[in-house]
Amino acid sequence: MKRLVPYGIMNYAELIEKKTYFIDKTQYISKLEDISNPVFLRPRRFGKSLFCSMLQYYYDLKESCRFGELFGQTWIGNHPTGKQNAYIVLKFDFSTIPSHETVSGIEKSFNRQCISSLQQLQMVYPEYLSDFSVNVTDTASNSIKIFLDTLVGNKAPLVYVIIDEYDNFANHLITTHQDHLYRELTADDSFLKSFFKVLKAGRQTGAIANIFITGILPITIDDLSSAYNIADFITLHPQLERMLGFTETELNLLLDQVYDDYGFESKTRELVNEVIKSQYNGYHFVSTIQEAALYNSTMVMYFIRELCRFNSIPNNLIDLNLRTDLSWVQRITGAYPDSTEKIVSQLASENTILYDQDALISQFNMSDFFKPHFYPISFFYLGLLTKKDDFYLSLPNLSMKKIFIEYFNDLYHIDVSTRYTEFMERFVTVKPDIADLFAGYWREYVSQLPEAVFAKVNENFYRTTFFELCSRFLSKWITFNIERSYPAGRSDLEFVGKFNEKFAGRRWVIEFKYYSNTEFAKSGYTPDTFPLQCEDTKQILGYAQGLKTEYPEVNISLHVIYCIGNQGFSVFNISQDRLVLESKPENSIM
Repeated sequence: MKRLVPYGIMNYAELIEKKTYFIDKTQYISKLEDISNPVFLRPRRFGKSLFCSMLQYYYDLKESCRFGELFGQTWIGNHPTGKQNAYIVLKFDFSTIPSHETVSGIEKSFNRQCISSLQQLQMVYPEYLSDFSVNVTDTASNSIKIFLDTLVGNKAPLVYVIIDEYDNFANHLITTHQDHLYRELTADDSFLKSFFKVLKAGRQTGAIANIFITGILPITIDDLSSAYNIADFITLHPQLERMLGFTETELNLLLDQVYDDYGFESKTRELVNEVIKSQYNGYHFVSTIQEAALYNSTMVMYFIRELCRFNSIPNNLIDLNLRTDLSWVQRITGAYPDSTEKIVSQLASENTILYDQDALISQFNMSDFFKPHFYPISFFYLGLLTKKDDFYLSLPNLSMKKIFIEYFNDLYHIDVSTRYTEFMERFVTVKPDIADLFAGYWREYVSQLPEAVFAKVNENFYRTTFFELCSRFLSKWITFNIERSYPAGRSDLEFVGKFNEKFAGRRWVIEFKYYSNTEFAKSGYTPDTFPLQCEDTKQILGYAQGLKTEYPEVNISLHVIYCIGNQGFSVFNISQDRLVLESKPENSIM
C-alpha cells in the first residue's frame, strides 16, 4: 500500500489516522518524565510541533479511549509510563502570534491566543470548568490563574502545559532590530513575564504537573529568567540529542518502507541515500561522532514526497521554506557589514569557524546576539552551523553550503543570472566537458570577485562556489557531492548523473588544488605550462577505485583542477592507463 508522506503534517492524530510514514520517537516521552520544566530548542523544521502534538495526545485525559489507536504500535504503547491520559493538557502555539508595531498590539494577540486555548478546554472539560468564566478582555496571565484556581477548587486532574515555539514573535523583534519593543516585551512588568510567573506559581502550588517548552533561541527564556527560573535547559542533553531529527538507522528503515510500498527499483536506492545524506545530514548538537549525525527530518520528508510523486530525485533539493534561513542571516549580520563579510568569506573558504563551548550554554542576552563574536553561537541555534568538534563549528551539509554561498554572492554583488547559460547548456546538450564548464565559471564568476577576496580563497572556496553555480543550472540532470568518503580519503567535488535522466550511470570526480600567487611563483612555471602532479593523479585514482567498488557499472571521469591565485587555472583529465590534457590550460589575468 502506498502510504502518504507526512510532509507538513503537524498533528499526531492525523498522521496516525491517515496511516502515513512515521518514525517512532515515543521512547523520549518516558525520558522526559524524569525532567521538570524542560526547555528543548531546535532549528526550524526539525519536527518540534509534531512532537508537541504527540505529547498532547499521550497525556490528554480526553484521549484515553484512543490510546490503543494512536499509540498501540509505538514504543510507548508497549511501555506506557502510567501517566498516559492522566492530565488536562493546556497547549499554546505561539507561532501564530503576529508581530505588531507596539507591544500593546502584541499583547492583544497574545491574550486572544491564550484565552482561545482556555475556551477550548472549557468546552472539552465542562465537568471541571462549568463555573469557570472566560473574560475575553482579560489578560492571559489573570485568565490562566483563574483557570488553575478553578481546577484546584473542583479537585480536577493536574494540568500538563505545552508551549510550542515560545519565542516566535520575540525572535521577529530581535532579528528586525526592534530593540525597544523587545525590551518592553521582557521588562519586569511585561505581560510575557506575568504569563510565566503564573505558570511558575502553578508548578509551585501543584496545579501544573509539568511544563514542556520548545523554541529556537535561548535568548528570550534567559531574559525572562527572573519570572521563570525553574526551566531545565535540555537542548544539549546527550540522551536527548536524537529526540528530533532522523538517525541513519531511522532513515534506512523509512526508505525500506517507501521502496517496498512504491516498488522503486532497488538499484536506485544507493544513489537516493547518497543524495539525502549530502543534502540533509550532518547535524551534531552534542556528539561530534560522524556516525551519530542527524538528518533534518522535515527536509527528508520533503525529498521523499517528491520522490514518491514523480519517481525521480527532485530538481530543487532545498525546500523553499528553508530559504527563509537566508533572511535570518541577513538580519542578524546587517549591523556589522565588515564582520559579516569576514565570517561569510571564512565559511566559504574554510567551512569552519571557532566557537566558545561555554557560550553554547552560558547566559544569553539580546545584545550579544548581534555582536560578531557571537555569530557562530547564533547560527548554531538557527541550524545554519553545527558542531564539527569541541573547537570548531561548520556548515552541516550541501543545503547550508548553498545558502551561505548565496549570501556570499549577495554580499559581494556577484551576478549569478543568465550570463552562464551558454556554457551550462553546452555541457548538457553538446558535450559534458568539465574543462569548458570550469572555464566559463572562471571567466564569468571569478572575474567578478573583488581583489580583497583573493587573499582568502583556497581550494574549498573554488569547489564550493563552482558547485553552487552549477547546481543552479544543472540540477535537473545532476546531483553533487562534496567531500565524499572513500578508503583513500575524501573527494573534493563530484557530479552524479540522476538515475532517471540523460547522465544516468555517469560520475565526474574532481580534485581541486590551490596555489597562492606567492607559492606558484616559486614553482618556475606559468599557468599555461604547469604540469599534472603525480601525487594528485595517485590521489584521485584512489577515489576512483573506491567508487568502482561501490558502483561497478559506473562510468567515471576524473579531473584535477589547479587554481593559481587569481592568475588562472589548468584542468586535467585522467584515465586509468594514460594521462590526457583535456584542454589547453587557460590563463585569465584578473
